[in-house]
Amino acid sequence: MKAHNKWLTAPLAAGLAAATLSGCGTEKDAGSGGGGTVVVGMSDEVLATDPAAGYDPGSWLLFNNVFQSLLSFPKGATVPQPEAAEQCDFDKGASTVYRCTLREGLKFSNGNPLTAEDVKFSFERALKIDDPDGPGPLLSTIDKIETPDDKTVVFTLKVPDATFPSKIASGAGSIVDHREYPADSLRADGKAIGSGPYKLDSFDDEEAVFAVNPEYKGTAKVKNSGVTLRLYQGDRKALAEALTNGDVDVAYRGLASADIKELNGSPTAGQKGIEVIEGSSAEVQHLVFNMKDPVAGKLGVRKAIAHLVDRDALVQDIYQSTATPLYSIVPAGILGHNTAFFDRYGDRPQPDKAKKALQDDGIKDKVKITLYSTPSRFGPGTDEQIKAIAKQLNDSGLFEAEAKSVEYDQYEKDIAAGKYGVYVKGWVPDYPDPDNFTQPFFGEDNVLGNHYENKKITGKIIPDTAAAADRSSAQEDFGKLQNMVADDVPLLPLWQAKQYAVAYNTVTGLEWTLDASTVFRFWEIKKG
Repeated sequence: MKAHNKWLTAPLAAGLAAATLSGCGTEKDAGSGGGGTVVVGMSDEVLATDPAAGYDPGSWLLFNNVFQSLLSFPKGATVPQPEAAEQCDFDKGASTVYRCTLREGLKFSNGNPLTAEDVKFSFERALKIDDPDGPGPLLSTIDKIETPDDKTVVFTLKVPDATFPSKIASGAGSIVDHREYPADSLRADGKAIGSGPYKLDSFDDEEAVFAVNPEYKGTAKVKNSGVTLRLYQGDRKALAEALTNGDVDVAYRGLASADIKELNGSPTAGQKGIEVIEGSSAEVQHLVFNMKDPVAGKLGVRKAIAHLVDRDALVQDIYQSTATPLYSIVPAGILGHNTAFFDRYGDRPQPDKAKKALQDDGIKDKVKITLYSTPSRFGPGTDEQIKAIAKQLNDSGLFEAEAKSVEYDQYEKDIAAGKYGVYVKGWVPDYPDPDNFTQPFFGEDNVLGNHYENKKITGKIIPDTAAAADRSSAQEDFGKLQNMVADDVPLLPLWQAKQYAVAYNTVTGLEWTLDASTVFRFWEIKKG
């Protein structure tokens, strides 16, 4: 799993994996919907065009529009439905055998047929290459893949995994043409050949041009004649200026919270026809504690911090209400969410309870502690947020806290080396299931790097919940897990983001691109 290469909600329906997934329609569904070309700007980079390598938001945006997966998440949905597949389901009485039948007549954008051989090749290739920034961890439960015929793919899993359909509905399930991609190395020419609604006409550091793929056959109904994606390489000011100057129709991912607040309801923006579209998100951010640190490793210190952090102040003052306070590791809108940290530590600073937590752990003096952040990876405001948290702790009179900012590469190396006691980590889900907010965070080599171990969680709860085909039946166990984490405090949930796009009022459909699946659906956007 990723530490946070992806930047970052309706309730998850029961029976995610138990139900047979059947597709509808077999006609070619692409082709211009009559709208013009839409110009979208974002400050994220697109780090990869090969699905075996990319795990960042920009790359997955490309994958979700250029490549097909067997399943996909329809707009507003948290349950995957057939896409390149006509039908997928687990074999009866065999919770480790997942079988998919492909649609008739699938083709890649180059005209080559897409068959079961390509599906098998794509998954085995990603696992073989095992790129450190690739999707391999999401596919780790695959034992073998068989193709009885050109239309049938059979996955045999190592262990029961009810979330497998959601995993392969993500960018990790992108299907590539076996004739166009090397089996044991990454494609190096920056091109992409898929069977999705769009084909990639050109790509460089500044711009990616997507044309409608006339060979596409699936569920998407394309409402534009193409999309040009302009990349502002982390320059949020340039992105904001491009929008107000009319150089882009849509600004997505990367506007600072202050820019969003200024544009939302601004008379000037209104006169120009600029609107802010808000959507749901499951992106979260946590304050993480190194359990082996001589200071942060003490339970009393962690509980004291939990009693003192004022999330409302962080959300209002630093993030301009573009996020909401979060009180558990599973965010609101995801199955099983509870408010375990609110129930134990409240929603306002409580210095008396913090002092008692320290005293109960034998701590009488002021606690000297350093809080670490990185300026570029976890979004605008992260450094200011960590300074604000340090001030909240110091205002209690119980801490002598300081904040330090470290560039991302060094930050990750230092966390891996155990040099930090307290640090920030963000998380954007691969798929909207509580499993993706729990399993990656616990056990050996967890993505937080905080040395937290709880054998009840890793040995019992996570395997049991992963095997629950009826996801609603796992809700009680996910509640127990969240309560255990709130008792041990290996991390402190801070906030859950909202998603935004800012666009001219001539653009429609953006509300269908901003949901917990994190799929930005080019085909839903129309300019007219």
